[in-house]
Amino acid sequence: MFRPKLLDTLQQYDRQQFSKDLTAGIIVGIVALPLAIAFAIASGVSPEKGIITAIVAGFIISLLGGSRVQIGGPTGAFIVVVYGIVAQYGVNGLIIATFIAGLILLIMGFAKMGTLIKYIPYPLITGFTTGIALIIFSSVIKDFFGLEMGAVPADFLTKWMTYSKAFSAINIYAVVISMLTILIIIYWPKITYKIPGSLVAIIITTAATSFLSFPTDTIGSRFGNISFSLPAPGLPLIEWATIQNLIRPAFTIALLGAIESLLSAVVADGMTGGNHRSNTELIAQGGGNILSALFGGIPATGAIARTATNVKNGGRTPVAGMIHSLTLLIIVLFVGRWAALIPMATLAGILVTVAYNMSEWKNFLSIARGSKSDAIVLITTFLLTVLVDLTVAIEIGMVLAAFLFMRKMTQFSSVASITNDFVQLNHGDETAKTDAFQLPKGVELFEINGPLFFGAAYKFKDAIRVIENPPLALIIRMRNVPIIDATGINILKDVHKSASSRGTKLILAEVHSEQVMKELRQSRLVFLIGKANILPTVEAAIRRYQQWRS
Repeated sequence: MFRPKLLDTLQQYDRQQFSKDLTAGIIVGIVALPLAIAFAIASGVSPEKGIITAIVAGFIISLLGGSRVQIGGPTGAFIVVVYGIVAQYGVNGLIIATFIAGLILLIMGFAKMGTLIKYIPYPLITGFTTGIALIIFSSVIKDFFGLEMGAVPADFLTKWMTYSKAFSAINIYAVVISMLTILIIIYWPKITYKIPGSLVAIIITTAATSFLSFPTDTIGSRFGNISFSLPAPGLPLIEWATIQNLIRPAFTIALLGAIESLLSAVVADGMTGGNHRSNTELIAQGGGNILSALFGGIPATGAIARTATNVKNGGRTPVAGMIHSLTLLIIVLFVGRWAALIPMATLAGILVTVAYNMSEWKNFLSIARGSKSDAIVLITTFLLTVLVDLTVAIEIGMVLAAFLFMRKMTQFSSVASITNDFVQLNHGDETAKTDAFQLPKGVELFEINGPLFFGAAYKFKDAIRVIENPPLALIIRMRNVPIIDATGINILKDVHKSASSRGTKLILAEVHSEQVMKELRQSRLVFLIGKANILPTVEAAIRRYQQWRS
């Protein structure tokens, strides 16, 4: 269950692979630097929190992870949740929530829930991902345009109303820096992939701002002196009341972390032909978030873009991810003080590109044009993420998706009364020539098609009610019932009880599903109905009736 990929890769590790991992790790570390700073600031915390998270959590996730090439650290998906926690509970509340989320991820990993994450509907994931992208974009408008205004409101609509009043004082220098950053990020890969465009954008815009004395905010002017040294580990005082308040956002962090990390691992598998260990990955994510919280960091998960960068530059083992963290540590220790000169407009430009890449607008439009149920889940989750809260969006989105799925399954379920004089007995192709058997008088035959669960059970109940005169025998054909739940079992019990009280013999025919048969045994329905009255064919059920009559 828990076996880090590092143990497997080190068995056949050589100098050539170390050289590739070293190159990839250094490049990814350089890529991660501006992103870690930008994500931290957008989340409402100081820049060094993002760096600490990338160093500490990134190292642990690679060391213990279930993927060969996963790169861990802060990501854009957490911005919405983290910003809300900081606004309501402060940085200490965020640290506690991150610690609790790490514990939840550990429990999920040890409980082998890694494979269950795949059952989260894709429209729901796309809905909240696109919503997060829109919120990220909205959160950087102030710095993108250099607007002279106070604190940005957290509420989406209020935020844009406040922006509309401040657009009369746009800082043209900030706009130029933001647009230049975006253009460099877009077009620099046409020159080379070896040096990340975001780093080139930071160097060029920072140099231009410093030498030309552009009147724009920088990290230093906004946050003052920043210490990029690792603090001593520790946790603030945790009280039970605090845990009660933070358990919901902590669960959201854990669920987001699980989804993002496993999606990233799946993408990495597709690029490398590998096969990640989902439960081990969740345990590593839990450990990374716990350590991040102890060092005062923010939530971390697998980062798809940085993982892809790692793979494209030759990284094939967790060593590359560990080198990425060490590279970040060396950078901040020796040149971290220069980060204070980075313009806020540059970080806004970086986050705009991140938001665009996260938006998945093509997938969003494709799903919105698809089935009505998928579109409802997509749009509901999107709107709730943007206008209400991500936690609420995930909760309601999951419930809504489940109800719509049950509704769809119910539509595929049917109960039919066979009123013809002849009953087809074939079990294969319906168009094939079949034998037929005449239904004796005094026998009612019903056929159930589809799952007999609580969503469809009412159809069976209503169908049985249409019987006006009690028959001598009631045959229920169940050849197309793949599953049954407690509600279905209870209705069968009611039918048996009602039939017995009216002198009707109940017979079940063609129970082919092992799950259905198991539930019938465990609920003692086999005993109540009688094993001799559960038969493999309708023909056998009719013969059983004739034997009983004779």
